[in-house]
Amino acid sequence: MSSRNVLHRFTSGLLALGLLAAGAALAQDADCGGFDRPIVFAELDYDSVNILTEAARFVLDEGFGCETDTIPGTTLPLLQGSVRGDVDVTMEVWTDNTPEFWRDALADGTVRELSPVFDDAAQGFFVPRYLVEGDAERGIEPQAPDLRSVFDLPRYAELFRDPEQPDKGRFYNCVIGWYCEGVNNVKMVVYGLDEYFTNFRPGTGVALETTMETAYVRGEPWLGYYWEPTSILGRLDMLRLDEPPYDEACFEHMDAMADTPEQATMACDYPIVVAVVGLGARFADSVPAGVEAFLDAMYLETSLINELLAYMEANDVGTDVAARRLFVEYPDAWAPWFEGLEPAVLERVGAALP
Repeated sequence: MSSRNVLHRFTSGLLALGLLAAGAALAQDADCGGFDRPIVFAELDYDSVNILTEAARFVLDEGFGCETDTIPGTTLPLLQGSVRGDVDVTMEVWTDNTPEFWRDALADGTVRELSPVFDDAAQGFFVPRYLVEGDAERGIEPQAPDLRSVFDLPRYAELFRDPEQPDKGRFYNCVIGWYCEGVNNVKMVVYGLDEYFTNFRPGTGVALETTMETAYVRGEPWLGYYWEPTSILGRLDMLRLDEPPYDEACFEHMDAMADTPEQATMACDYPIVVAVVGLGARFADSVPAGVEAFLDAMYLETSLINELLAYMEANDVGTDVAARRLFVEYPDAWAPWFEGLEPAVLERVGAALP
């Protein structure tokens, strides 16, 4: 069934009281493919993964008739829990940032990875788009119309003047002590930016975000590192500057030179982040076929995750509300998840929506 037909079936059904009644009856028939225990999800300490988790749980609970639960924690302990079999599903495993024990478990088949849940998340050096293109609605003229690349920055350093060292611009680095701080230290040297910019290291993620937000609200220049999916990139229109293309050998070199950036000879872009759904040890070989097909089909563009994060922040709501908003407001995004599944799954999901 095509996504267009799936979406039509869903929207038509929501308008029919008969389908709502049928959905209630269908719910009694759902048995999670015979799976007879709760499916345990990793509840990580950041919101993007938990939006995905709540969306998956909603479909499994309402569409498949499963029972689901969560275990809260941080990434490393919960991935260890997956290897032990305590955690069944982790909705956001960053493939370029997995610990060795996870890679070993993956290699020997103890755990499994499904398809990407997103594969277009970027990180790098950002400036406000209005700085380059202007913003007619806000009456902002472009101040750096030819700024496209990190190598264009030296001629615009005066725009980003550091108030504590006004003969240089200010670059807002990653949070001090984070992995990306060391990588960015190398980039500053190799790109020749350390001659023109101070390397300012905020103490917390909140502090870094505040500098960007404050400059943006005032329509002022700002230059710094940031990443997605994040709420601030969902509500602010930022432009990522071009860098030399990612290269594995180059990135390994930057990693090795993080503590001695003055000795570095190569620098390049960050890899585009790919996050997959991870299945834990107990679940990997026992997951019902329909449930696995659904989890394998889950995919969202990072820009939409950014929007949902921004919605959460603006309305002071939780990830469960953001997941419901996804189903109500963005049916084109999730309709493909149901292709090839029993139509009754989608009908039950439709019946459970407000």
